[in-house]
Amino acid sequence: MGHVLVSPDKFKGSLSGREVAEHLAAGLRRARPDIAVDLCPVADGGDGTLDAVLTAGFRRVPVVAEGPTGEPVQTAYAERDGTAVVEMADVSGLNQLPGGKLAPLTASSYGTGQVIRAALDAGCHTVVLGIGGSASTDGGAGMLQALGGRLLDAAGAELPRGGAALADLDRLDAAGLHPRLREAQIVVASDVDNPLLGARGAAAIYGPQKGAGPDDVRDLDAALARWAAVVVRDAGVAADLPDRPGAGAAGGVGFATTALLGATSRPGIDLLLDLLGFSSRLAGARLVITGEGSLDEQTLHGKAPAGVAVAARAAGVPVVAVAGRVALDRGDLTRAGILAAYALADLEPDPARSMAEAGALLERVAGRLAADWLTEESG
Repeated sequence: MGHVLVSPDKFKGSLSGREVAEHLAAGLRRARPDIAVDLCPVADGGDGTLDAVLTAGFRRVPVVAEGPTGEPVQTAYAERDGTAVVEMADVSGLNQLPGGKLAPLTASSYGTGQVIRAALDAGCHTVVLGIGGSASTDGGAGMLQALGGRLLDAAGAELPRGGAALADLDRLDAAGLHPRLREAQIVVASDVDNPLLGARGAAAIYGPQKGAGPDDVRDLDAALARWAAVVVRDAGVAADLPDRPGAGAAGGVGFATTALLGATSRPGIDLLLDLLGFSSRLAGARLVITGEGSLDEQTLHGKAPAGVAVAARAAGVPVVAVAGRVALDRGDLTRAGILAAYALADLEPDPARSMAEAGALLERVAGRLAADWLTEESG
């Protein structure tokens, strides 16, 4: 008869991808206890990436690191067979800011570097870095400092944390970078194509989400320009690296990983599906259920449900989606490879109640979905 593969992303602000999958599975099993259900929650490199890979046989390795404004946070990387998965959002993300207070000029990626260092110290030969959801616009400078790089001002003093401090950068000393970086493979999971600088750069496009006002954006962009110039000069990398697509990802971490860590980049959902063994789990499936909090225009541009649909369609497996709200019309869904979409808002139109009661609503939706897609009449 074939199993059902349940592969949602998180419902942001409500449930993790794993919790969404568990509630959908509970509703499916209640409606059709005879059908096997395989839970494979997904992510695209941002929040939820660690949770997703931990369901696929990776082990959690705890790490204490600096949060974006220096306070210690309990974080982790996931490891399997020498491959480590690091989620930037879990250590240097907006959700790690104390009290949610934004710090656009001083937030740092230092903690992300500490987690990478821990994975390298443990002997990992590959580090997959998911860089969505960052709180900082420091060009990845903090990450480099945690990995042994030194950022010096004109007096030879080490720069403090944060993007604004890069305005005083005089020299980069990369001689002390972690020695295992010379042999380890760094792979960045990112869907951002912005350059580092300018009107489409890290500060201008993403700075306001991190609390930067117009003056802050101007100052951060100038500081990042100084950072880029020093990296190009002192590391001897190509002068056009700051202009390349993806250099502006995660406040400029994309630039630093490429210029100084020799990283390659892949679309987040494609990379995660590989780590999850998604293609092998599709074998013999009769239906895939995906989803996220809001199915909207952004979904169509590299978000997890779209990636799941592409992979499933290539394997000839039908896909349906579940979301808190659905803002795509039938034509958009069909082009994305999604045959139908179920919205929690159809059961509970009050957004606050829908988020608070998402688990129970998902189980009710799963019952409807089973009636539509998992009967003998539906095939």
